[in-house]
Amino acid sequence: MSAEIRRAVGLLAPDGVVEVRALADGATHSGYFDDQEALARAVEALDADPAVAGIYATLNAANPALLARRANRIKMRLSRKDATTADTDILRRRWLPVDIDPVRPSGVSSTDAEHDAALDAAGRIAAYLSEQGFGEPVRADSGNGAHLLYRVDLPNDEAATEVVKGVLTTLDALFSNDLITVDTANYNAARIWKLYGTLSRKGDSTPERPHRRAKVLSIPPEMETVPRERLQHLAGLLPRDEPAPRRRGGSIDLASWLAEHGIAVRSTRPWQGGTLYVLAECPFSGAHRDGAFAIQFANGAVFAGCHHASCGGGAQRWPELRAMYEKKPTRKQEEKPTPPPAPAEDEYRERALTILRDGDPLTFLLDTFNKEHVGDRTVAECLVMSIASQSVENTNGLHVSISGNSGKGKSHACTTMLQQVPEEYRLAGTVSDKALYYNENIRPGTVFLFDDVSLSDDLQEVLKAATANFRTGIQHQTVTPDRKLQVCRIPERCVWWLAKVEDAGDDQVANRMLTVWIDDSAEQDERVLQHMKEREAREDGGDGEDPDLPVCRAVWRVLKEERLHVSIPYARRVHFAATTNRRNPGILFDLIKASALLHRFQREEYDGGIRANRDDFAAAARIYAAINGEAGGQETKMTKNEAAALATVATMGWEQFTIKMLQEALGLSYHQTYRILHGYSSRGTIYSGLLEKCPAVSFFDTMVTEDVEGYAVRRREHLFSFNRTVYQHWAHGGGVWLDEAGDRDRDDGPGPCNSRCPPDRSGSTASCNIAAGLPQDSSTGCNEQTAGSGAGSASTCTDRETHLSLSTKVQQNAHTVPGTGSGAGECAGACETRNAGNDLAISLTRGGNPNPGQINHPLRNSICYNVLKVDAKGGAMLQEPLPGVLDHRTFERVKTELGRCDVCKTGKAVYRSREAQANICDQCYARLVREWNGREGVR
Repeated sequence: MSAEIRRAVGLLAPDGVVEVRALADGATHSGYFDDQEALARAVEALDADPAVAGIYATLNAANPALLARRANRIKMRLSRKDATTADTDILRRRWLPVDIDPVRPSGVSSTDAEHDAALDAAGRIAAYLSEQGFGEPVRADSGNGAHLLYRVDLPNDEAATEVVKGVLTTLDALFSNDLITVDTANYNAARIWKLYGTLSRKGDSTPERPHRRAKVLSIPPEMETVPRERLQHLAGLLPRDEPAPRRRGGSIDLASWLAEHGIAVRSTRPWQGGTLYVLAECPFSGAHRDGAFAIQFANGAVFAGCHHASCGGGAQRWPELRAMYEKKPTRKQEEKPTPPPAPAEDEYRERALTILRDGDPLTFLLDTFNKEHVGDRTVAECLVMSIASQSVENTNGLHVSISGNSGKGKSHACTTMLQQVPEEYRLAGTVSDKALYYNENIRPGTVFLFDDVSLSDDLQEVLKAATANFRTGIQHQTVTPDRKLQVCRIPERCVWWLAKVEDAGDDQVANRMLTVWIDDSAEQDERVLQHMKEREAREDGGDGEDPDLPVCRAVWRVLKEERLHVSIPYARRVHFAATTNRRNPGILFDLIKASALLHRFQREEYDGGIRANRDDFAAAARIYAAINGEAGGQETKMTKNEAAALATVATMGWEQFTIKMLQEALGLSYHQTYRILHGYSSRGTIYSGLLEKCPAVSFFDTMVTEDVEGYAVRRREHLFSFNRTVYQHWAHGGGVWLDEAGDRDRDDGPGPCNSRCPPDRSGSTASCNIAAGLPQDSSTGCNEQTAGSGAGSASTCTDRETHLSLSTKVQQNAHTVPGTGSGAGECAGACETRNAGNDLAISLTRGGNPNPGQINHPLRNSICYNVLKVDAKGGAMLQEPLPGVLDHRTFERVKTELGRCDVCKTGKAVYRSREAQANICDQCYARLVREWNGREGVR
């Protein structure tokens, strides 16, 4: 610690006399030093005293005569007559101190999130000051917040004091918000400063608010002195005097004007009797987003500008801003030839009604989307269903969270789909925490798009309240400046789209969203590149609006006129593979209702509503399967990178791994890999990692010994363990299916467990598998007739456990498994079906060769489709057993070595069945027992 203190003193006061002052409970200790060794020893003793809350030192050059007050010693408990350093004792200013404090109750230490928010703000302020001509600062951690120290050379006079005060006031106005503040009280010359290397004790140290040691984070190689003119420019950036108000046309209410013209406000704060508005985006330049502000003074005058030097550097730009949004057409524009009239709104509406009555609205909307945005069909389907859910009376709304790596098209996908929404029903951009409450132009049924925005805690609370009260809207009560109650509200049936690199943060927020991933594969990259080339090769540039977009808007206008109750006649027979997250079944049902609403004019009506049919279940189950598999993390709430990390660990067969091992396999940085596993916090939002999300991953801290040039070096290592069986259970629980027991439902859909398919060459209609988790052939979506089942016949679903129709081709993971032919018999696993004779078996074959050899597996040669999985090479292998595949009563525990479990391939086999010719582990045996008990009704 002494070395860190000596380093700090050598940095802050390399020569001359410095005062050390310690603040304790009800007392002040102080001493003056020109001997740095004596200072370090004295400070160490003070720091060991738990009653000392903080230890400080003077920053600027003090009068050497002060040493005689308490020469190289600390006097404990100063009396009233004991003087400390005053402003008049400072000979010259040598530091500009910028102190960034997190907003928190007084007398307590900061939380980790508050501490991180201050450090993040310090980075933004340093970047801004660099643009203003400042050199690189000393960056430091105060223990609770952040410090920036800039070298200056100013006399200790009134003019210099005003300059420093103006600089801090400007930084406070531009950067302070509801999370951090820039301390404006540090302008006096005799200001004391936290002595780095010492402990900051604000209140009691708790796990949530711990005591931390102040420390220097970085020192620039060359300390540049900030020129006085740069300081004066920054100090005068904001107006100190109120501009004269514009009397012509009356006074403008700046808050209403900004809201009326769609200019988002990041934060507001009082300013010289008026209000300062920090704008979310700069309206003057596309080169940067931050920096713009507007002020309305007490006399009604308005000042607007941007603090970036390239954007005026604080010059008055209110007339320019007003002209940008209240611009009148020039004479040239008035003289332009009138373009040919666009089709009348009635014509668009007629086309929309034709599609809604006789066509496929979902396909039309998706095809229009894909003209502008290549691929990401599942993302588009989720967005379409989200809009449709607004018109269903009995829905909780479908909100969408899209994650993926930066630059892969999240924003483009959302903005492309948003173009299909009528303009009066969309809102995009950034808003402050309560801005949505005060926007009187928001209509019921509006779509909110937040593009790569970190939701603050308050905005997350707004989102949770708005989604929980989807059908009624939410209210916010506040008090006006004249102390009158004001009630603001966000209207009902608004949906939220979040496009983020990471997840939404709060688990309660994520549980309310459709969690879908953007396609960031190499194949998608190539498709996007080809699309860009085609677009650039067009002579018209492709800049005009797609003629189908107005039709899409007309479709939504028609549907927004509806408010229908949608019933699902077969709802009691919908089964889920996993129900631990109780919101997900509701999401599937809302997807079914949204699909029915899209086909509102093609569905059976009853008094007050419509009935969803099997086609709607097919569409919903397909989307639900995709967002629980390759296109999203609905059940697991994983991001794309997290899913890739777990899949990599499973593929590598690791039971234990380190961050470095996973980093090398993923090709990411160590920091990115660490965040995937541990999570992180940013700007007050905590993002969970795989350690919290996935029960298959656990972590412990260990010591490893390495030989480095003949020396044994011990170091700490984060070691992770991975349970493959737990991972398989957890990650593949998104299946849904229909139980065909009971009477037929009242709907006009096709037969049991099948969706309507296009006619084949003979004009007949084949059947389609629609269970979630079993992807269909992307070319047709249909299966061919089952070999050996009779001419013209089609197999049907007969098992309530997703034992679907088995056909000549079963599509799984883009590979096919051949059917069994006419000699196929019952499933060797004796699967539970009501009619096992109709449940054809699949021979275990390799790759689809005409005469393949049978796979040598202890669980016989043919099994039901439900226990079949296709590997990456097109061969077949077994998944874990389902009820009835194995009978636990045929197994006995043995003491001899049996090797690995035949089912999970990971556990040690300790049970043997001679009848089934299989060896299994404890976990798989326990699962067989549980399944048997559940089937027999044992509780």
